[in-house]
Amino acid sequence: MRVGTGESAVVLLEAVPRRASSIWTRAYLRLLLYGDTTCVLLACVCVLGIRLLAGSYVPVAEFLLGAGLVIAWPMALTLGGAYRQRANGEGTEEFKAVFNGGAGLMAAVAIMAYATQTAIARSFVMAMLPLALLATLFYRYRMRKRLHRKRAAGEYLRQVIAVGHRESILDLVMQFRRQPYHGMRVVGACLPDHAPDLDLDGIPVLGTFADVARVVEREGADAVAVLACPELDGAALRRLAWSLESARTDLFVAPALLDVAGPRISIRPVAGMPLLHVEHPEFDGTRQFVKSVFDRVVAGLALLLLALPLLGVALLIRLTSDGPALFHQTRVGRGGGEFRLVKFRTMVVDAEKLKGALLAANEFDGVLFKIRNDPRITRVGAFLRKYSLDELPQLLNVLRGEMSLVGPRPPLPEEVGKYGTDVHRRLAVKPGMTGLWQVSGRSDLTWEESVRLDLRYVENWSLILDLQILWKTWSVVTRGEGAY
Repeated sequence: MRVGTGESAVVLLEAVPRRASSIWTRAYLRLLLYGDTTCVLLACVCVLGIRLLAGSYVPVAEFLLGAGLVIAWPMALTLGGAYRQRANGEGTEEFKAVFNGGAGLMAAVAIMAYATQTAIARSFVMAMLPLALLATLFYRYRMRKRLHRKRAAGEYLRQVIAVGHRESILDLVMQFRRQPYHGMRVVGACLPDHAPDLDLDGIPVLGTFADVARVVEREGADAVAVLACPELDGAALRRLAWSLESARTDLFVAPALLDVAGPRISIRPVAGMPLLHVEHPEFDGTRQFVKSVFDRVVAGLALLLLALPLLGVALLIRLTSDGPALFHQTRVGRGGGEFRLVKFRTMVVDAEKLKGALLAANEFDGVLFKIRNDPRITRVGAFLRKYSLDELPQLLNVLRGEMSLVGPRPPLPEEVGKYGTDVHRRLAVKPGMTGLWQVSGRSDLTWEESVRLDLRYVENWSLILDLQILWKTWSVVTRGEGAY
């Protein structure tokens, strides 16, 4: 199982079917079942009601068929995996399970009708079931948002015991706290050496690797997260899985390649051993061509639709402060090549000259320069930055092929000069107007966190991931959080 969209890859070892880990999980699954059934029932009533209002004759057999489809709907979703606990709140995985179940039922009804030469009203296959699928997906989306709000408030969380070295556990704790929608909360840690008085950022150390099973039983934990460490080899993990089996406690194992996830990873049996196969990321070829075409088409359409608003913003900048409306700056693109980035000017004209006097006030660690209340920003510029409107002219860079809609943050040449060896990996793809850094905290992220997110995108990019990030960008930008 992979925790999150774009998040660290985590493999779930699940030897036997497990019961719901807590009361809230069973209650949540019942809500999903009742809601899904209500959606298909409303779709059935809607379709049959329209036919009756239109004066069409509806035989009793079709009413019975509609009732049968209402009963079959949650069964089909169950077969598609829509009620698995590990899919709750995980977005893409949950929606995919719902779609597979609903589409499977539609296909089954159509095939059975054709094979048996049964006359089934087309309204069931062409209207009722698709309507039920759309309604169910919307209901799941709203329930997912509700679940995320509950988790952000500290509810509906699974208790996790983290096993590994101190630095790895601290990193896991930080990620779970920053992204509570995953539903994980570390309540204790087990280190190689027992240190009962040690505190890991508020997380107590409860034992060593040999004490994991006892710690889980004592704390009533729902899951164990084993982080990459040489002490826990295959034999040790196997024994740990056996010790957790009777309590149906989940075992999550983080592989050494933390930033590689999704379709690039597969487990293949070789010589009787399950080996993790990692494919190389695809930076050229058909997928890259499709991404480039998608970027340019969307950028071109966006420029046409936003032409008048963009002109209005440019006029507002010119009327409220001295200087041009657009700001050009040299940035580094794919492969280290430089290009001229264009955006709306949000600072005074001589902002670059004033930067040297403000270096001591830098609030950002690492190679970036950020000040929450930068005195160089104009009043209109502050508004534009809050809602990322200043970045809209970068659609021209996308149209010219210098940038992508989604990608790592476009760095300055002086920033690239300070990069370490690993950070240069960010330059393997085109920089983007938005990215994982944009939807995960924006300027509130530390330098290490922003680099980790950019590298994760580089290793796992896909058009589906781009669409997810674009969708999330809208909600992040409209809230105006983390931008300065």
